[in-house]
Amino acid sequence: MMRASVLPDVLTLEETASYLRMPEETIERVATRGQLPGRRIEDSWRFLREAVDEWLRSSDSRSVLLQQAGALSDDEMISDLLANVYATRGRSEAERNADA
Repeated sequence: MMRASVLPDVLTLEETASYLRMPEETIERVATRGQLPGRRIEDSWRFLREAVDEWLRSSDSRSVLLQQAGALSDDEMISDLLANVYATRGRSEAERNADA
């Protein structure tokens, strides 16, 4: 297992994926969209470890959850699940939309 203290300041795609414990394909997709700070140099990606750490600290958890939930968007149970979550919180869907 890699530790932050032994990682170089500039990480490759493979090192970043290992550091974040995510598949390389996910890291590349998120970086390509500009959601993770990194630079593509010809056919290689490079990431500043400090920028990755800051991205982790500053990422809006709601945005991250919504991105992850996007994979479930065609799941027919999502609307029931969402309604159940808001009912448990004592809030309505209308209140959620007003917060957005």
